[in-house]
Amino acid sequence: MSSLKPHAAYSGQVMPRGSRTWAPLYRHPGLRSPPSFTGAAAKATAPSLADLLRQDQLRVDHIHWRLSESEGGVGVPMGSVKEPVRFGVAYLHDQPVIRVRLGSEYKSSEQSSPGVVQTVVLDTASDVPWVQCAPCPAPPCHRQADSTYDPARSGTYAAVPCGSPACEQLGRLYAGGCANGQCQYRVPFPNSNRSSSSGTYGADFLAVGPDSGITFKFGCSHGESDDQGGSSSSNSDNTTAGVMALGGGPESLVSQAAANYGNAFSYCIPAATERRQPGFFVLGGAPPSSAYVATPMLRYQRVRTFYRVCLQGIAVNGQLLNVSPSVFAAGAVLDSRTAVTRLPPTAYGALSEAFRGWMAAYTAAPPKAGLDTCYDFGGAFFVAPPRVELVLERGNVLELDRSGVLFHNCLAFAPNSDDRMPGILGNVQQQTMEVLYDVAGGAVGFRRGAC
Repeated sequence: MSSLKPHAAYSGQVMPRGSRTWAPLYRHPGLRSPPSFTGAAAKATAPSLADLLRQDQLRVDHIHWRLSESEGGVGVPMGSVKEPVRFGVAYLHDQPVIRVRLGSEYKSSEQSSPGVVQTVVLDTASDVPWVQCAPCPAPPCHRQADSTYDPARSGTYAAVPCGSPACEQLGRLYAGGCANGQCQYRVPFPNSNRSSSSGTYGADFLAVGPDSGITFKFGCSHGESDDQGGSSSSNSDNTTAGVMALGGGPESLVSQAAANYGNAFSYCIPAATERRQPGFFVLGGAPPSSAYVATPMLRYQRVRTFYRVCLQGIAVNGQLLNVSPSVFAAGAVLDSRTAVTRLPPTAYGALSEAFRGWMAAYTAAPPKAGLDTCYDFGGAFFVAPPRVELVLERGNVLELDRSGVLFHNCLAFAPNSDDRMPGILGNVQQQTMEVLYDVAGGAVGFRRGAC
């Protein structure tokens, strides 16, 4: 190993910089759920670690499957990716969520701003936003904590006509046909194409913050169905209204809002294990300044959904691992919903070995589900994991927060099955830092200690 000098950029500021178009970001369900979530949200039972990691792996499989299906043009070896198995739960536990206002309905005389409050999951690896729309009994819909958005009660709602540019733009992946002259959408969940959110593709007024508002196209879902016509909404902890897609496709919130706020966004996800203040989501933003650890944003030509960065190496306590930069050639997809970061197996093996060496003072524990570098901290007065740093393109060094190193007392990384498969930078490693996606400028910035 060789010594590595960490990047000096750090900011203790806990609010977004230079933008009023923002909303608090919560983790749901968990310690940082939205304050108004009660009832079903309060009673939600966390899945076991095995179930959580199974859900996590299915999302990873879905991303790799999307890339392998793109005419073999993104470097994902077809033999390394099997189509994900059937899985009826499309919602992952402990997700980043924000609250927005949709439509022009006033729910009460005391309401100062129009629109129905909707709590939506932020998803950087999907393109079509959607919410559940009335009428939508449970099942096939899942029960949500917010009032269900009813397009019939919003004077500003309009269904997108069949044959219109917006409908044609959905393309092969998201098009759901035509019904009564209205465009239909279909968003496959991360379990192959066997279940989906589907309904009418419409448009209405959307407000992300008090000083924002755009005419917004989204899917109006009347149920989550599987390929047999049944409900796929069996998950008990999902009380959100839908998904706010932030991917690089033309249907996403980012693309739709680019003319108003610029083609950029950022977020800060608070640590899952600490009772900190909420994080934040910002629509728009300037290019990364010196306060950020910056790196080029890479895009796939055939799959515009995903944002990608290139790693050059990994360091543990300032010591660079003996792994060739070529091992990281496939890059790493940024994902707000995958939990545990996936690495090329060669890089993961070196990281795990170095981590074990620095953790020799603690008692090793058996593997937990897909995590194989685990510890028993019973009786330990203080746990001090080694510092883990990601070396990005151009040599910039990103030090992870301590909360992004351990996950359920295990090293918070897992290997892909093949070095040629793209890595995935998950939300455990993104915790407490602002992640800025400067889509227009082709850059990604990381600002530590932002929330």
